[in-house]
Amino acid sequence: MARQSSATKVVYAALLGNVLIAATKAAAAAYTGSSAMLSEAVHSLVDTGNELLLLYGMRQARRPPDTAHPFGHGRELYFWSFIVALMVFALGAGISLYEGINHIAHPVPIEYPLVNYVVLGVSFIFEGSSWWIALRAFRAAKGRLGYLEAVSLSKDPTTFTVLFEDSAALVGLIIAFAGIACASAFDVPELDGVASLGIALVLGTTAVVLARRTKELLIGESAYPAVQSSILKIANAQRGIVHANGVLTMQLSPHQVVAALSAEFDDKLTTTEIEACVNSLEAQIREAQPEISILFVKPQTAAVWQARRKVIEAGDDGSD
Repeated sequence: MARQSSATKVVYAALLGNVLIAATKAAAAAYTGSSAMLSEAVHSLVDTGNELLLLYGMRQARRPPDTAHPFGHGRELYFWSFIVALMVFALGAGISLYEGINHIAHPVPIEYPLVNYVVLGVSFIFEGSSWWIALRAFRAAKGRLGYLEAVSLSKDPTTFTVLFEDSAALVGLIIAFAGIACASAFDVPELDGVASLGIALVLGTTAVVLARRTKELLIGESAYPAVQSSILKIANAQRGIVHANGVLTMQLSPHQVVAALSAEFDDKLTTTEIEACVNSLEAQIREAQPEISILFVKPQTAAVWQARRKVIEAGDDGSD
């Protein structure tokens, strides 16, 4: 629950900041005619919509299982996180690209550049505050892992999505400031459009990285190695099990995992005794790993399991 609360706090902080920033940037863009400022306003507006989608996905993911979705709705969060990545690319980067090209083709001098500087400065403070909250939450979640490793292993896309968005926003503000300053100083309004192209490039790169990571979660990714090791350790210590062959896991949501355990049972056990053994095993595993929402236990010899593993490993190697 604590991790869910932290993720929600991060998203709400980003939402509040982006609402204030989007309104301020839009007013400044209308007042000064800056293409870069308009791109930044669109960027913040898209980010506002993204935070709403993440909150919606978080709420939908908490719905309990039903007949149509017996494993629950956890993947809703992964789906909406993927949509967020697409919106950053299609709307944020797309509109910034259009504005940049249009402003280079039809340059318009920036009026009252000082207004833009003030707005960009205020936006940097708001965006920086949201970024700091997201960074602190991400640091707490990643532990001793490096930043890139933590992103590649993270099962909760909300924190790193907001962190990536805010980081892109801060870089975009710097680019906008540089573009407006150069356009005013050198009296070359086309440079304002060039800044919009730079913002589009930053947003496009961010969107591609987010889309690739959230796609991996959406199509089904294994749980943390520590979770799998814990299941095998408990299973090997269970009376009635000769050997735990292996376990396959799938992350359904940040805090929900389905696991399939292959185990070789003692041949002397009756069906009733095997059932009791499985019930005891399930209780111990769920106590040790509360995120295991569903556990399947399949009586299986080591030879059969190894044959199955070879098929999976062949897929990892790119074989058919």
